[in-house]
Amino acid sequence: MRKLFSTIEFKGVSLKNRIVMSPMCMYSCEQRDGKITPFHMTHYVSRAVGQVGLIITEATAVQPEGRISPQDLGIWNDGHVEGLKKLNEQIHTYGAKTGIQLAHAGRKAEVDSDIYAPSPLAFDESYKTPVEMTTGDIENTVEAFKNGARRARQANFDIIELHGAHGYLISQFLSPLTNKRTDAYGGNRENRFRFLREIIAAVYSEWGERPLFIRLSTDEYHEAGNTLEDYLYFANQLKALGVDLIDCSSGGVVPISIKPYPGYQVKRCETIKKKTSIATGAVGLIINGPQAEEILQNERADLIFIGRTLLRNPYWARVAAEEIRYQIEAPKQYIRGWK
Repeated sequence: MRKLFSTIEFKGVSLKNRIVMSPMCMYSCEQRDGKITPFHMTHYVSRAVGQVGLIITEATAVQPEGRISPQDLGIWNDGHVEGLKKLNEQIHTYGAKTGIQLAHAGRKAEVDSDIYAPSPLAFDESYKTPVEMTTGDIENTVEAFKNGARRARQANFDIIELHGAHGYLISQFLSPLTNKRTDAYGGNRENRFRFLREIIAAVYSEWGERPLFIRLSTDEYHEAGNTLEDYLYFANQLKALGVDLIDCSSGGVVPISIKPYPGYQVKRCETIKKKTSIATGAVGLIINGPQAEEILQNERADLIFIGRTLLRNPYWARVAAEEIRYQIEAPKQYIRGWK
C-alpha cells in the first residue's frame, strides 16, 4: 500500500487519500463582492475530478476589510453561503472532501478601506499603515470568525482551516515582530496566543465536533521572531484546544527574502509532529509522488499539501500514482483515457 493513497480520518471525516489542494488566492471575484464565480466552480471541481482527497478554498475573508485583495472570496455575510454550498455539492460528487480557509489579512490587506492590525506598523512602504485594534475591534473580529464558522457549516464544508500564517492577522498577533501591544494581547507568548485562543473557542461554538486545522508560519526567518520553542508551545496549546492538524508553512511575517528548495518547509513540520504528537501537513515545493511518499512513510507529516504543482496540472494525483506504481480509479467519465 502506498501511504499517499491511504485513507485518514479526522473526527469522523474520512479523506480517501493524503493529497490536499493548498489554499491559494485566485483574485477572481470581479464584482468585489466575495461571491463564488464560474471560474471558482471550474477551478476547484477540476481538482476533485483529478482525485485530490481534500480541496481547501483560497483565503476566505471573515470581514471585508480583511481581504488580501478586493477580488478575494468572502464569508462575511449570509449571501455568500449559497455559492459556497453549490461548490461543495459539485466537489463532493467526485469523492473529495472540502475545506475552507477562514482568513483575515490584517496589515497586509490591499483594500480601499482602513486596515487593522495588533500594532500600527506597515508591512513595508508599499502598504498602508494599519489602525491599531482596540479591544472592541478584537471582539468584533473574533465574532466574525465565529459567524464565518456558522456559514461554513451551513455551506456543508467538511473541514475549517484557520489562516494563521504568512503575516496575516492571526500571524501578526502571534509574532513579536508585529505585535508590540502592552495589553493582554501582547508581550509574552501566552498573551500573543490569546487572540487565536479566543478565535478557536468562538469557531468551535458554531462548528461543533468537526475537524479544525490551522496554517502556521513555523519559521519567520528573523532572529527576533518566534523561535522553534515558541512554535512547539503554540502546537501544544493548539492540540489541547482540540485542533486536529497544523499545516506547516513559513515566512511572510516581515519582508524577508527566502531561497526555497524542494521540501524546504518539511523539517519544521516533522519536528512539530514528533515533539508534540499533533498531526501535521507538509507544504512547500513538494513536486512529485516519490517525494510525497517519502515524507509520509518516514512519518514526517500526515498530509501532503500541494499548491503550485496543482495549478500546473489538476491531475497531479494520477501522475503521482504512476510515479510510485500505484493504480487509482478514474471517474467513470474518464476511464477510457486513464487505461
